[in-house]
Amino acid sequence: MKELLIKNGSIFDPITGINGDIADICIKEGKIVDKVSSHAHIIDASKKIVMAGGVDIHTHISGPKVNTGRLMRPEDKLFRGTYLGNNVRQGKWMEMGSSVPSTWKTGYSYARMGYTFANEAAMPPLFAAHVHEEFKFTPIIDQTAMPVFGNNWFCFEYLKNKEIENNAAYVAWLLQSTYGFGIKCVNPGGTEAWAWGKNCVDIHDTVPFFDITPAEIITGLIETNEYLGLPHSLHLHGNNFGNPGNYEHTIKTLDLASGYRARNSFGREQVLHNTHLQFFAYKGDSWGTIASGAREVMNYVNTHQNITVDLGAVTLDETTTMTADGPFEHHLHLLNHRKWANSDVEMETGTGVVPYQYNKDTAVNGVQWAIGLEIALFAKDLMRVHITTDHPNAGPFTRYPRIIMWLMSQKARDTTLESMKQSERVVRASHIASLDRELNLYEIAMMTRAGPAKALGLSGLYGSLHKGVYGNVAIYDLDPESLPADPNQIETAFSRAVYTIKEGVIVVKDGTITAEPDRHTIWTNVSMPENKQVMRDISEKFSTGYTVNLENYKICNEHVHNPRAIEVREIKPN
Repeated sequence: MKELLIKNGSIFDPITGINGDIADICIKEGKIVDKVSSHAHIIDASKKIVMAGGVDIHTHISGPKVNTGRLMRPEDKLFRGTYLGNNVRQGKWMEMGSSVPSTWKTGYSYARMGYTFANEAAMPPLFAAHVHEEFKFTPIIDQTAMPVFGNNWFCFEYLKNKEIENNAAYVAWLLQSTYGFGIKCVNPGGTEAWAWGKNCVDIHDTVPFFDITPAEIITGLIETNEYLGLPHSLHLHGNNFGNPGNYEHTIKTLDLASGYRARNSFGREQVLHNTHLQFFAYKGDSWGTIASGAREVMNYVNTHQNITVDLGAVTLDETTTMTADGPFEHHLHLLNHRKWANSDVEMETGTGVVPYQYNKDTAVNGVQWAIGLEIALFAKDLMRVHITTDHPNAGPFTRYPRIIMWLMSQKARDTTLESMKQSERVVRASHIASLDRELNLYEIAMMTRAGPAKALGLSGLYGSLHKGVYGNVAIYDLDPESLPADPNQIETAFSRAVYTIKEGVIVVKDGTITAEPDRHTIWTNVSMPENKQVMRDISEKFSTGYTVNLENYKICNEHVHNPRAIEVREIKPN
């Protein structure tokens, strides 16, 4: 379909400032344009919501730990999807899985919700080939992958010696070698310490055998990121993840970004993205006294413009937790005594996988649910706060519509709260019962489209309906004039798009997959002069410490699915 005209829809596009105006959207040859010819295919979007295709800034949908989750959870394959029933094949491929869906179901499920882009937020560089192989078999959506650097031995040595230029050269080399997008940091220093049965809980703990602290790793990676001028800020999963009382440590971690400013040509204004903030916003000194620290943490975020966050909202589901924060996964295993997988990835990172049930009748899970929503409800700038579940850690991404319902409807929140057996305990330990704020559609578009795209440095390509961006559009069967609607109508509408359009191709119609056009791997190509010292270091460590040869480490172009490079040419040394 070369030309497409979407008529009479209620447009919500925060990038251009359109807030519910009735207008037309024109798409020609895959991009948004001012006008199309009289031969264009017409979609009547009267009394419907029109937004850009959704952008997921933080998810775990491809790679070795996801596949480990699939292997260890055969029971998860019994969950076949809300709308499919016993029909497990709607597109070209069979679908199965819930918290760890198959690659095919992943792409289809995102598309049904109106999403067209997802950021795989933790790629072990050594296993980048696995990630890109799964990208090939994930239909419809475009994807990025973020290599993990927070426990990388090269980075430890360069940052300990304050060699930012050398660290930048190494990061640039690794992004090119793995077709990666940006710098991800998970439990800095703590995952490496876990190889020795230890952890780094505080940002000033010392990493065993490396004489460096998490604080030095975080600030060094921020400086590296801004030296290179990458599209996205440092993407941080901090220390002390998921522990009662960690909210003060979170504020201390966020404060490490003070004094840094963004230096890039991609419209990004922030230097630090704190992932799944819900897991870092706990008061209390034990699971018996856990309480919400969301207000205190968000007071800090609201007053510091150089930070973005995503929710990591708990959805009260059966799920499969997985993270490069290996110590936390072992801790979780000791709590619930379910299956546990653990891995150490040579000189780069590690991981853990544990199934988990978020039970609405358990006080701890109820408080976690409240905290995830409070983060958004306390936010003053929702362009800097994004909807995620840290899929699948706090719940499957297919629950985003339910999170939207809770955020838009106090009635929906109250109904869920009242259904909890420990509701009185949850009320005492949180603020959720006293919050009457209800987000509007413009704010939801900020949290699911415009904000994530801008934070990723990709708002010129995704997350908007302005001229020149890719023609990715979602149309939902919800009349803005009828709001506030029955909360269930909100969830249903955002679960089952009337239309999802990917670069001008209708891929979903009335919740049904109709086409599977080309999708792309977005990566960052940094044009940095070769650093001979760093290349010597790389050659030496591969010959002495890696189980693979340097020649076998890099990903070949032909192994990457339809790569689109984001070019970084203007390096800005400190």
